[in-house]
Amino acid sequence: MAAQSRIIAVLGPTNTGKTTYAIERMLAHRTGVIGLPLRLLAREVYDRIVALRGPSVVALVTGEERIVPPRTQYWVCTVEAMPHGMGADFLAVDEIQLCADPERGHVFTERLLSARGLQETLFMGADTMRGPIQSLIPDAQFVARERMSQLAYSGPKKISRMRPRSAIVGFSVENVYAIAELIRRQKGGAAVVMGALSPRTRNAQVEMYQNGDVDFLVATDAIGMGLNLDIDHVAFSSLSKFDGQRMRPLMANELAQIAGRAGRGMKPGTFGVTGEAPALHDELARAITEHRFQPVGKLQWRNPKLQMGRLDALIASLEQPSHDDRLVKSREADDLRVLKTLAGEAEVSARASDAKSVQLLWDVCRVPDFRGISNSEHANLLEGIFNYLHESGRIPDDWLARQIKRIDRVEGDIDTLSKRLAFIRTWTYVAQRSGWTNDENHWRSQTRAVEDRLSDALHERLTQRFVDRRTSVLLRRLKQKEALLAEVNDKGEVTVEGEFVGRLEGFRFSQDKSASGNEEKTLRAASVAALTPHFHLRADRFYNAPDTEIDFTEQGGLMWGEYAVGKLVTGPEALKPQVQAFVDDEAGTDVIEKVTRRLQHFIDRKIALHMEPLLNLQRDEELSGMARGFGFRLIENMGLVARSDVAEDVKALDQDARGALRKHGIRFGQFTIFMPLLLKPAPTRLRLVLWSLASGLQEFPESPPPGLVTVPSDEHAPAGYHLMSGYRAAGARAIRIDMLERLADMLRSEDSRGGFEGKADMLSITGMTLEQFSDLMQGLGYNAEKGEREKVKVAPAVKPDETAKVEDAPVEATEVPATEVSAAEAPAEEAPKEETPPEMEVFYTFTWGRARQQKHADSRPRKQGGAPKGKGKPRGKPQAGGNKAQNFSARPPKAEKKIDPDNPFAAALAGFGKK
Repeated sequence: MAAQSRIIAVLGPTNTGKTTYAIERMLAHRTGVIGLPLRLLAREVYDRIVALRGPSVVALVTGEERIVPPRTQYWVCTVEAMPHGMGADFLAVDEIQLCADPERGHVFTERLLSARGLQETLFMGADTMRGPIQSLIPDAQFVARERMSQLAYSGPKKISRMRPRSAIVGFSVENVYAIAELIRRQKGGAAVVMGALSPRTRNAQVEMYQNGDVDFLVATDAIGMGLNLDIDHVAFSSLSKFDGQRMRPLMANELAQIAGRAGRGMKPGTFGVTGEAPALHDELARAITEHRFQPVGKLQWRNPKLQMGRLDALIASLEQPSHDDRLVKSREADDLRVLKTLAGEAEVSARASDAKSVQLLWDVCRVPDFRGISNSEHANLLEGIFNYLHESGRIPDDWLARQIKRIDRVEGDIDTLSKRLAFIRTWTYVAQRSGWTNDENHWRSQTRAVEDRLSDALHERLTQRFVDRRTSVLLRRLKQKEALLAEVNDKGEVTVEGEFVGRLEGFRFSQDKSASGNEEKTLRAASVAALTPHFHLRADRFYNAPDTEIDFTEQGGLMWGEYAVGKLVTGPEALKPQVQAFVDDEAGTDVIEKVTRRLQHFIDRKIALHMEPLLNLQRDEELSGMARGFGFRLIENMGLVARSDVAEDVKALDQDARGALRKHGIRFGQFTIFMPLLLKPAPTRLRLVLWSLASGLQEFPESPPPGLVTVPSDEHAPAGYHLMSGYRAAGARAIRIDMLERLADMLRSEDSRGGFEGKADMLSITGMTLEQFSDLMQGLGYNAEKGEREKVKVAPAVKPDETAKVEDAPVEATEVPATEVSAAEAPAEEAPKEETPPEMEVFYTFTWGRARQQKHADSRPRKQGGAPKGKGKPRGKPQAGGNKAQNFSARPPKAEKKIDPDNPFAAALAGFGKK
């Protein structure tokens, strides 16, 4: 070592600029080496130096990465990968307090004791290392650096109340994922940083946080090792961690190392606890804020002078204790553990029989257990590598290709991709070893490409699971107060700045249901702001749309295509409903008024079109007196009124009044007074909606399917429904009003008192079976008596030409063969003929059921029809000779009364009055 070489220990808390100072000092020399505790931090420092000096003079050497330009001047390495005996002018080791770390401490201690620059050596770390460095390196100089910003303890805080630019620290993968998931739901998303991530994945996650896509970072204690991030607050979700052997509480200096990441440069920072972590004791909190910690007592050490002659000698040298009280022998590391396992294998022991083979085995055993499966699994893998290297000096290309191919798959979830990344890191490390493969450049590029693909896939999965990209983008745009660009496709899907936010359904924005918490508020604010011009454009298009694009539903809704844009509400009259537009308040009053006007125009025109007969009746000023009052009653009932409800009014109408009403298409039926034009499907559908609205129904009944003569009657339907739908309920079914009147015309010619049978044309007009017709008739007030009789078979008619042919045929042509004749002429008792029972048929006889309630002139009981007489004809039914059932009375005949043409049974009863 040159005489002028200086050894300087730059000690102090976090955010003192120690790493930046080391970079400046290294670049002041012609050559230099800097060792860093993490691969992630090494990549960060490498990028900073490349930005200053270019990539041609900067090397990056880690266990899994090796970038070494031909003219390298500056080496950026992990501490384990620092080259030995290089003779660089400058050498630095960061985070030197890791000399006390149980896992890796012996590596840092070896660098502290033996690694030197030719001109300058720098050790950076916590002030707790002052005592050990001063004791072990008496000529070292100390430079104390003060924190550039204040650090304060803010106490416990719920994650839901965590302010932006905060980092929440967990100490297990499961804990980190759980916190990140919670933040995604409540805050829109978080970046995830863990030591196990590849630099590519970590950088992509950090970039999201740094550029403001997300405001929260969830990390392991890896962020405590010099990663420079824009963090205002650090929250601990736990105060203990698993150190590889047991769960233990974090020491004050460890908490301070992580908490110190809050506040960068001159900006102050805070730290606290969250989740299930208990509040910090006052003394512990003060120790962190004042940077007062227990000095490091002893350093971890492992004998660096290894004996390579024999396996047992190598193991013994690795387990040799220190003779310096300041150094404590480190616990058994992974490389020593796997060496002992392989030493017990007969084949490995036989191969490692000389110094070169022992050295090779030790090099293989130092391949880190990135997979973390088990010691035996790791030992089996390393045994295969060692055997190949010992036997042929190289790992076979086909074997290595198979191992990599199994890993080179980007499908799967976060855990699956994380495991593949851990697996590929093993082969990346192997590919970096000089002389282990046939084509080092090929395999280094292959493993690096696979790692990059897996890293990108893992970043994508992490983002998908823990970050809502749309929320992060919209938050950033809203903070920057930029005009947001919204697009609405033909399906109504809304994207703002390229991110799907929901759907525009008519004039209401339906936000994506997956949003929650603050994310929902952000989406709403951003979406409405961006959709304002779309609301106006859509309102203009709707206002100019033809009526054919608009319709009403049977529940009173108003539709524009597939979108609900309003609903009908009660107006001053049944035929004058009002509309309520479905428009978001954020769209503005202009849009609301324009949509409302267009909907009102639509429904007014629909009523004018389909209810034209009623409106004409309403506007007829020539109607007066009883006719005008009757017309008003009909308008109130929307063109349909049961005759029984207005029987007295009908009697009061003179012929002139009836004629005036008939000019408007009003038909005075036996059961209903109605306007036939209003029975069409379109007016019926509209009438039901208007009636339901005026009646204040909560659920509107639907109109019957068009074209049906009868429909099932609904006993649970609101009163008046069947009439408004154009039907009259009769039994289990309801019959259309106009068809009922046609049926009544047929019944008028029947003897409803003496009894009559249902005819085929009656069944035909109703489209019913005989049993259904019977139920209908009973619903109309008739009695139905069921009977059964022998069915009369009608002989098939013989065509005249065929008859002629038979009669004109010669006798010979019709003779029966002798065998058939004898059979036919056989005695009856020898071949008795089996009689078949007659075929029976069911029939119904109908009589007017209410007639029995009237008083009859004669005291004799009136004959009831029903039972068949003679050839199946019921008693009382008119016969061919014109005989009818007669009534006799001793009273003088009454004066004949003029038949009322509107009386449903006047004609049917006329015959009884004459006899």
